[in-house]
Amino acid sequence: MNNKFKYHFNNSLKILFKYYYGHITINDIESSWEYAFKNNLIPKDTKGFVLDYTNATLDMKPDEHTAIADFYKKHIEIFRNYKIGIVTDNPKDVVIPILVKTKDDGYESSPFSSMEAAIEWVLH
Repeated sequence: MNNKFKYHFNNSLKILFKYYYGHITINDIESSWEYAFKNNLIPKDTKGFVLDYTNATLDMKPDEHTAIADFYKKHIEIFRNYKIGIVTDNPKDVVIPILVKTKDDGYESSPFSSMEAAIEWVLH
């Protein structure tokens, strides 16, 4: 598996956690989701997703946020009605998730500065 991301499904919370590492591009985001699709890493009873960027830096321009939203919409059969909590503690990196949130359609996303807040939001 790529060393820029790893997955953990929490059986008690029914949340798929995806952890990112290093410099992350739009291609890394798309390929990491495609890896999850191909390897059946999203269980049927998943309640939502938490993406952890606390050990990563988003290496993209703000206008590239549309590519992330477009990817979610292209795969709406997977993301429909799910919440995607994005955790980042870097003020520079919170811009992209804020912009993606403005394009949400059929799913919900939101940035958070703590894992606890993201989990709480995804579950409610």
